[in-house]
Amino acid sequence: MPTSAVRRRPAWAGRNYTLLTASAVVTNLGSHGALIAAAFAVLGAGGDGGDVGLVAAARTLPLVLFLLVGGAVADRLPRHRVMVAANVLNCASQAAFAALVLVGEPQLWQMMLLSGLGGAGQAFFNPAAEGMLLSSVDGEQAGRAFAVFRMAMHGATLGGAALGGAMVAAIGPGWVLAVDAAAFAVAAVLRAFLDVKHIPPREPGGGMLADLRDGWREFTGRPWLWGIVVQFSIANAVVGAADAVYGPLVARDHLGGPAPWGVALAFFGGGTVAGALLMTRWQPRRLLLVGTLCVFPLALPSAALAVPVPVVVLCAVMFLTGLSVEVFGVSWMTALHQEIPEEKLSRVSAYDWFGSVALVPAAMALAGPAETAFGRPEALWGCAALVVVVTAAVLTVPDVRNLRRRTKQVAGAVQGAQEQVGDGTAVG
Repeated sequence: MPTSAVRRRPAWAGRNYTLLTASAVVTNLGSHGALIAAAFAVLGAGGDGGDVGLVAAARTLPLVLFLLVGGAVADRLPRHRVMVAANVLNCASQAAFAALVLVGEPQLWQMMLLSGLGGAGQAFFNPAAEGMLLSSVDGEQAGRAFAVFRMAMHGATLGGAALGGAMVAAIGPGWVLAVDAAAFAVAAVLRAFLDVKHIPPREPGGGMLADLRDGWREFTGRPWLWGIVVQFSIANAVVGAADAVYGPLVARDHLGGPAPWGVALAFFGGGTVAGALLMTRWQPRRLLLVGTLCVFPLALPSAALAVPVPVVVLCAVMFLTGLSVEVFGVSWMTALHQEIPEEKLSRVSAYDWFGSVALVPAAMALAGPAETAFGRPEALWGCAALVVVVTAAVLTVPDVRNLRRRTKQVAGAVQGAQEQVGDGTAVG
């Protein structure tokens, strides 16, 4: 049979896209198991829940602090080199963490320091990775490519969490951390083979601050962009507080313990996979309108916990929420790919990431005092209400309602109109 008769992969799944997807699956499998392992490593060293929170916060703080710098660096240097360097840092920090757990009694400050190094690596990696992915596909199939990528990512997240939990119980947290370090090493090797010849060389600029100002102008000059980032700054914060703080408490008091809550979270992950699968087939014309309408269900889990509903109902709510939010996620990536100049993708991505995580630590810290002041059900209803309010508010932005997916037909119509104008022919 002629080789042309059988395609090993779709036309949009080029070499870079395939390498990026494979390496992302590898790191997600390792990292989500490592999150569980790190918590049990802290507890195994004699720490308590507060110490687990400190180690987690030590990872989040450098992520927030260095994201914008990471975006500027990724638009200035070859993105794959930034990604590889970040993976090497993550590999080294996790390997050191694993060694401490396996051969000694790690101190809290040591675990916080190594977690902080991992967070710094992610701050440089995330904008570079998103910019690289967005530049790896083109044409009308970009949305489908992003959907497949996200489906693979979410599947690896589910598998990594399940496998990591089992491995922590079977072989201990130290070895799970060592596996994560090995996963980062494998991913670094894969990403070293990325081809960046298609990306135009960066013009000499005026330095890091000038790059950051240029990225800020690009970000603030698009109301749909900064409007949705502000929306998710608030939504991610309150949903994160509801899931991380109130969810386990409701599960303990009303649902039968941590196991049902874990099942509910797994249903959310399953919903994201289903949503990505849906988006491989569905290409809505009004990208941001459809995506933003699908953010409203993000209020449902907080409302379900406030009632609280039975476990079966909660699982259904979580699945629906994961599915609908994934419709937004794919639509968002497609809009960025379509609208943002290639040379500014990582800086814009950095502002996006920064907005997404900046308020999360504060929301986590305020969750307990809010429960004390207002009561847990009231605090959860407040989380749900904030999601609805900020999502409704962003729908007032005209570009959010009107931005359309570009197709060959639309591009041809625009080009034809421009040619008629150039020939002096009346249009309209």
